[in-house]
Amino acid sequence: MSGEADKVGGKLKQAAGDLTGNDELEREGERQEAAGKVKDGVDKAKDKVNDAVDHVKDAANN
Repeated sequence: MSGEADKVGGKLKQAAGDLTGNDELEREGERQEAAGKVKDGVDKAKDKVNDAVDHVKDAANN
């Protein structure tokens, strides 16, 4: 599941937990949303590393 999907799913669980008074579901949603944020951060970091590697490769070829 992508980071964005985890964040949305987590928010939905939080809302459902809040509406039904299910604290466990609400906490599960919070954890899922946090996991989505972490996944997004990791993806951004990987993109930056890949960009840096490409830049070095381009510089080495010139």
